Amino acid sequence: MAEQEPSLTALPQPASPTRGSRKTRTGEVISSSMNKTIVVRTVSRVPHPKFGKIVKQMKKFYAHDEQNQAKTGDTVRIMETRPLSKLKRWRLVEVIQK
Repeated sequence: MAEQEPSLTALPQPASPTRGSRKTRTGEVISSSMNKTIVVRTVSRVPHPKFGKIVKQMKKFYAHDEQNQAKTGDTVRIMETRPLSKLKRWRLVEVIQK
């Protein structure tokens, strides 16, 4: 009996050599006292799991700020990145409003 070899053309090829989309968040800088690190607070509105009422959910993210350009009170956009330290997994993309 003849054995069939698997066709290499049947394997899915990646569309392009780019990374997948990364999460982005927009929030307010609540601390910029550390060197090259900012703390960003994001606010999201989610329904309560039991009662269904819309409630605000606040979360803090530690983000890398290479040029120390963001100050306390600024509105910024951050993007997910590889782990940079124990707490930092985000980096500053842009300062939206000073």
